[in-house]
Amino acid sequence: MIKYHLKCECGVEFESWFSSSKEYDRLEKKKMLSCQCGKSNNISKQLMAPQIASKKVDTKKNKQEEFYKTVNKKLRDLRDYVEKNAEYVGDNFVSEARSIHYDKKNVRSIYGKATPEQTEELLDEGIEVNTVPWIDKANN
Repeated sequence: MIKYHLKCECGVEFESWFSSSKEYDRLEKKKMLSCQCGKSNNISKQLMAPQIASKKVDTKKNKQEEFYKTVNKKLRDLRDYVEKNAEYVGDNFVSEARSIHYDKKNVRSIYGKATPEQTEELLDEGIEVNTVPWIDKANN
């Protein structure tokens, strides 16, 4: 695989992968390349520095891994907090939320399951709900 920095005659610059330089040449010759502007298939290669693995790349990768570890930790912490401070009502979440909102049940923190449509309905009724990414503890 080879990646080229390309430019369309309309001025749009982009990168694209090809199976080989010969494949790029074949597609260019047949005018089978186009950009997102959709107005032209007159594409040309631009000057591009080769990508060589270096410590800089490793540093970027390490920073990205550290970022995801931090995000996962915060999501696990959020899950732990919710589980300790709210009652799990499972599939009854929508009816429980409505009962609490309309003063049919005592006010308390709850969490459970709702479809995006059900969540939208609750919000339309003025019932405060949030969708939280629920990290599977076993996989993190």
